[in-house]
Amino acid sequence: MGKISGFIEYGREIASRREVGERVNDWFEIYQDFPEQKLRIQGARCMDCGVPFCHTGCPVNNLIPDWNDLVYRGRWKEAVRQLHATNNFPEFTGRICPAPCEAACVLGINEPPVSIKQIEKSIVERGFAEGWIRPEPPKSRSGMRVAVVGSGPAGLAAAQQLNRAGHSVTVYEKADRLGGLLRYGIPEFKMEKRILDRRVVQIGEEGVKFVTGAHVGQTVGVEDLRRESDAVLLAGGAEAPRDLRVPGRELKGIYFAMEFLPQANKRCQGDRLPPDQDILATGKRVIIIGGGDTGADCLGTVHRQRPASVHQFEIMPMPPAERSPLTPWPLWPMMLRVEGAHEEGGIRDWGIATVKFCGDRDGKVTQLHGIRVGPPPTFEPLPGSEFVMDADLVLLAMGFTGPVRSGMIEELGVRVDPRGNVETGSDYMSSLPGVFAAGDMRRGQSLVVWAISEGRSAARSIDRYLKTIEPSSSLKAGTRELISV
Repeated sequence: MGKISGFIEYGREIASRREVGERVNDWFEIYQDFPEQKLRIQGARCMDCGVPFCHTGCPVNNLIPDWNDLVYRGRWKEAVRQLHATNNFPEFTGRICPAPCEAACVLGINEPPVSIKQIEKSIVERGFAEGWIRPEPPKSRSGMRVAVVGSGPAGLAAAQQLNRAGHSVTVYEKADRLGGLLRYGIPEFKMEKRILDRRVVQIGEEGVKFVTGAHVGQTVGVEDLRRESDAVLLAGGAEAPRDLRVPGRELKGIYFAMEFLPQANKRCQGDRLPPDQDILATGKRVIIIGGGDTGADCLGTVHRQRPASVHQFEIMPMPPAERSPLTPWPLWPMMLRVEGAHEEGGIRDWGIATVKFCGDRDGKVTQLHGIRVGPPPTFEPLPGSEFVMDADLVLLAMGFTGPVRSGMIEELGVRVDPRGNVETGSDYMSSLPGVFAAGDMRRGQSLVVWAISEGRSAARSIDRYLKTIEPSSSLKAGTRELISV
């Protein structure tokens, strides 16, 4: 794979980020273009390593050495085909996936790994630019109907796979636009929504039907959906946020991250929000509680709204600068990561627990009372480390506890696991026959690449199920099989 001596001759290189002073003044993606010649050099670094651990490091089992080699040899159209053989949306993962494949790269044992994510993004963008990525409608229809609840990456991947297998698919989305977390969670500067829109257009032209403003369990009856469909896929995500139950939590100015982030995306889409509902960081002293990806998304969004100051607190201790010995290769490494948002400003601090909030007479938050704590699992408070910090806006970005139980899940009566996720068998079917689940709603809060993997796997199980409830003789000739997942 690649050039025999490429991993010795060439070093790792990825696209550079735009200057901070420029990018905080707009909402465009922060990475610059990467020249083709440099891409081919990066493809040349992929070794003939015998056992490509990148395959298993990647949740969708991307054929990474194959398309690395094709890029090195300039065979772009073949690379596009190989890339889509396992991943419906490489333009999403090439932008927002943390790249567990690179953490598992064999070269990464003692050298910087192959720039897999950069190559992936470049292949799919070349495919769109050349017109190689086109709608692929099925040649015939099976006569079976599938309802997909949720238009995030799991729902869209499943819908595209099932539609290409010949089934009639309708996607129900409760929001006013399609995309789920991709639309109203991922900030514009990480993935411009035109990237999502062009893929939605392709899926629609292939024959998938979309219904927005359709909140299943509220505006759309669950039993109506089951009665009108031969199979139902629950792909609504893990939307129940983890709360911070301390005194003063009820004060105005304290919001969940997913109350704040969607508003920024709506403004970028041209929407105008009622002034009394606007959540803006402009001119405010902001504190973000949570040091993960969602916290970083809040941080980058806050920077673009011109705050007076911003602090980001994490209860866990500061990670090591290099891979921790507790997470050796090829595991996902525990280590300090500096995202684009962190480069743009703000103060990060670790080992911080919030004790309480205080407010003014109008019920608005004015202060956070915190204390430094020791490592997990006890997080023992450190005597004498108490502090008080002024705050006008507090954003809670501490992750999610699972899907929202009220409404659809309770009405269906499907079993849930001890963590509150929809329980399924290995075939992705829930406790109700014909009702399946995939993505964060089934496995809990996770990565976009895992959502795509789950959607593809669930689609394959649904396809098999539909063939058991309909005699094979009634299937029309030429119905396409799902691509192997």
